Amino acid sequence: MEIRQLQYFVAVAQTRHFGQAAERLHMSQSPLSQAIRQLESQVGATLFQRTTRRVDLTPAGEAFLRDALRILDSVDAAQERVQRIGEGHSGVLRIGSTGLAAYKQLPQLARIAAHELPGLILRFVPNLLTPASEAALAEDHIDLALLRPPLRREGLVSRLIARERFTVAVPAQHRLAGDQPVGLDELRDEDFIVYGTRDSVVDAAITQACLGAGFLPRRAHEVSETSVMLTLVAAGLGVALLPESALALRVDGVRFVGLADDAFVHLALAWQAGNRDPALAALVEALEGNGFVSPTPAELPATPVLSGDAP
Repeated sequence: MEIRQLQYFVAVAQTRHFGQAAERLHMSQSPLSQAIRQLESQVGATLFQRTTRRVDLTPAGEAFLRDALRILDSVDAAQERVQRIGEGHSGVLRIGSTGLAAYKQLPQLARIAAHELPGLILRFVPNLLTPASEAALAEDHIDLALLRPPLRREGLVSRLIARERFTVAVPAQHRLAGDQPVGLDELRDEDFIVYGTRDSVVDAAITQACLGAGFLPRRAHEVSETSVMLTLVAAGLGVALLPESALALRVDGVRFVGLADDAFVHLALAWQAGNRDPALAALVEALEGNGFVSPTPAELPATPVLSGDAP
C-alpha cells in the first residue's frame, strides 16, 4: 500500500464523488477508479457503495478513513519536522497536558521556550488525563506531557514539575469562605463536586484523603471539566477540592480557601526514553536551566500522596 493510494481514497471519501476527487487530484477519473478498486482488493474489503448518483462509505470505509487520515497526518508532520530542521529551525514539539496545567504551568513552559528557543514551534493538546497522555506518548501522537504520576507504562522518562497542595473551592457566601484554612474533617457533611472521569488521579487522591480523615466524600455532582466544576460551586451546589494550580482561575461567586491538611498531588513532565529529537532535548535542558523541572528523574511514590503521608 502506498501513500498515494491513501490520498486517492481520502479524496473520494471527502468529496463522495469520483469526478470531483479526480479534479482535486489533477488526474482523470478512470485511473482513480482503478486505483480505488486495487486498494479495495489489497485491504480485502469494499470501501465504497457506488450508485449512479452518489458514492457512500461502507462501515469498513468509515473505519479505514480514520486510519488513513491519521497516517497522512503523521506523514505530513514528519515532512514538516524535516523541512524545518533542514531550514535551520529548531523543529516542532507536540505537548499534551492536564486541564489545570494549561492554566498555570503550560504558559510558564511556553514563555521559557519562546525566550530560550525562539525557533521552536509548540503545538498543545490540552485536557488529557494521565493514562491518555501516556498512550499518546507511546503512540507518538505527542512528544511531551504534563501529567500526574504515578506512571503506568514502561519506557517513559519523567521530571518533577511541582508538588501541588489541595485547595478548597467554596461558594462565596459559604460558612467556610473565610481567611482561615479548612480541615478535611470540616467537609464531612458537605456535598462534593468531583471529577467523574475514569482514571482521574486527582479524583482518586481526593477520595483517599477524605477516607483518611474518616469519611467518604458525598459525590453530589460529577463533571469532566474544571470550569464546569467551579460553575456549580458558584451556584451553591457543593464544594470542590482542587490542586493549587486552580488558583489561576477566577470565577465570580467562588472563594478558594487553604486546606489545613497536608494533602497533595504531583505534576510531572514525561516523554519517551527513546525519543532522540534534538528539539526535545533542547527544550528539556532549557526547562531544567530555568527551574521549571527537576534536573534528575522524578522519584515519586507509587500512589498520589495523601493527607498524613510523608512527602
